[in-house]
Amino acid sequence: MEETKLIAKAIVCGLSALGAGCGMSGGIGPGIGEGYAVGKALEAMARQPEMRGTLTTTMFMGCAVAETTGLYSLIIALILIFANPLIGQIG
Repeated sequence: MEETKLIAKAIVCGLSALGAGCGMSGGIGPGIGEGYAVGKALEAMARQPEMRGTLTTTMFMGCAVAETTGLYSLIIALILIFANPLIGQIG
């Protein structure tokens, strides 16, 4: 019985580490999107310098919203690695 619990915990820990690694791939999309947004904002500022304030504000708001996706995936990965609630379920 003890051996079964040990195997179950090993499986849960291994799959949690795999899930955390896959979850961290969620940080790639926001990075690419933010870089694209900044590039387009700079192009727009080069065409219309008088719109600098509006473009900067809008760009920062968009980058902040996109960054939350990466932060959520980081938090979920940290929970899976360090505070896994599934380990306690193994009786």
